[in-house]
Amino acid sequence: MPVAAPATLTALATPSLPDAPSARERLLDTAHRLFYRDGIRATGIDKVIAEARVTKVTFYRHFPSKDDLVLGYLALRHDAWMAWWRDALSRHARQGPRAVVAALAEWFAAEGWRGCAFINAVGELGATHAPVVALARDHKSGMADAIASLLPGARGRAALSRAIATAVDGAIVRAQCDGEAGPALRSLRDIVDALVVAGARTR
Repeated sequence: MPVAAPATLTALATPSLPDAPSARERLLDTAHRLFYRDGIRATGIDKVIAEARVTKVTFYRHFPSKDDLVLGYLALRHDAWMAWWRDALSRHARQGPRAVVAALAEWFAAEGWRGCAFINAVGELGATHAPVVALARDHKSGMADAIASLLPGARGRAALSRAIATAVDGAIVRAQCDGEAGPALRSLRDIVDALVVAGARTR
């Protein structure tokens, strides 16, 4: 049975806009929806302009190139995803490090889930777009920092949080490849348990 997605998770698909969004806000919201759903290379600027209901002149006033729009989209995605991630880990914190499994179960069950926007963006553009790679690295660092809040304050905490974050990324990709979440989540739970035990032995 699918896990009910909290409001903060729903906002990942449709970031909240003011009652009268500006042209820039409409462009970012539209890019967020189309880039995440259909892919960055597959989404042309003309489609974003048409669905955002702006002119080309207005578009280029706010975003001199598609690359600039991509970076704006990823910045928006980072803020929305990290707000949800911290909230989800906090809600499941009683499970300790296994909170990452419960959080991902929510996300994987959400309507419109298409994996990690940053992994997808690096896969599409990483070889030719260094700023995208830099944003992805910052995003993953933030994800690991949030995981660290679940761990005891001791030597090795940072390394353990990075290892768990790497396992989380693996579970995301595995769920995309499998087309189902169950095997990825079970493997992630086992990996997290093993990493925590190994970390305790080295302290």
